[in-house]
Amino acid sequence: MGNKIPVTVITGYLGAGKTTLLNRILSEPHGRRYAVIVNEFGEIGIDNDLVVDADEEIFEMNNGCICCTVRGDLIRIIEGLMRRRGKFDAIIVETTGLADPAPVAQTFFVDADVKDAARLDAVVTLADAKFLSQRLKDAPEAKSQIAFADVIVLNKIDLVTQAELSEVEARIRGINPYAILHRSVKANVPLNVLLDQNAFDLERILKLEPRFLAQDGSISNQHDHPHQEEGHQCGEACDHAHGHDHTAPEHHHHTSGHDHLEVIHDTEIQSVSVRHQGAVNPELFIPWLNDYVQREGADILRCKGIVALKNEPKRFVFQGVHMILDGDLQREWREDEKQESRLVFIGRNLKEAEIRKGFAATHESSAEQSAE
Repeated sequence: MGNKIPVTVITGYLGAGKTTLLNRILSEPHGRRYAVIVNEFGEIGIDNDLVVDADEEIFEMNNGCICCTVRGDLIRIIEGLMRRRGKFDAIIVETTGLADPAPVAQTFFVDADVKDAARLDAVVTLADAKFLSQRLKDAPEAKSQIAFADVIVLNKIDLVTQAELSEVEARIRGINPYAILHRSVKANVPLNVLLDQNAFDLERILKLEPRFLAQDGSISNQHDHPHQEEGHQCGEACDHAHGHDHTAPEHHHHTSGHDHLEVIHDTEIQSVSVRHQGAVNPELFIPWLNDYVQREGADILRCKGIVALKNEPKRFVFQGVHMILDGDLQREWREDEKQESRLVFIGRNLKEAEIRKGFAATHESSAEQSAE
């Protein structure tokens, strides 16, 4: 896992700011070497003066980055990049503005050679603060791009009022309460908060909001803003947008000393989060997860989890796109952290009760066997 090249997929609807971000990556003196794969080299208007060396499809930039064009097969391009391994630190793939990011993300799970060499690090979605609310109403792709995101850059915030900004953030949270959200003007977000994010790490979210997952395993649906707890101080990184159950289209109002948030629940895309404090039985959990994703994968946009397996000192981490799953054992559990399992599903028409019942069976049986 450690020596795999991290891959960031950048998506976002037309005009959201992907071109601006990609030009920054390919021209700024950031000291990192990225291979950026774009749909058409000419579309993003790279200054020819920045190109050091070029062959038919792969262009080297004078800041150490590489730019590639995808006119054919993404897998073929990646395999071509792997022959230049050592010349870049990470890969960035831009999807077309009208595209569902699923097929691009799945590439890094399904092709054996690509999977051995690279890992999906994160899906970053750029969103236009001025027009996103309208796009969510008339463009299913825009909604999928938000639902897929591990990181969301809400761009062009200078073009909207504070009230409009609050509304669009509420709509984003109604679709995807789990993504880290950054506000920006002209996509001017530090690259280190977008790239090399280690896929989806729920721990990162829990540091921003300790009560992100309620004790019963559901997303907190308290009407009191979590930040009203005595002694709780918001860190600079906190965007004050918190997750909630999505069982019905409704509004939740939250007030704190510094912000007002109204989460507008989406009627089409929902999220289900479950957790268990303790180990699960791997002989039951792995088959259940595989079976459930195979049966319901058409409606599951993303699924992710950190799982404690019985008699296993290492954490099992997985993520999936529709019916494609990828998971492996990562670092050992630390002595100071609880060995608990946390799963997240984001998708359409999710069967929450079935998810909870199926997952519960994998750890209840584990507990029974431990007691025997």
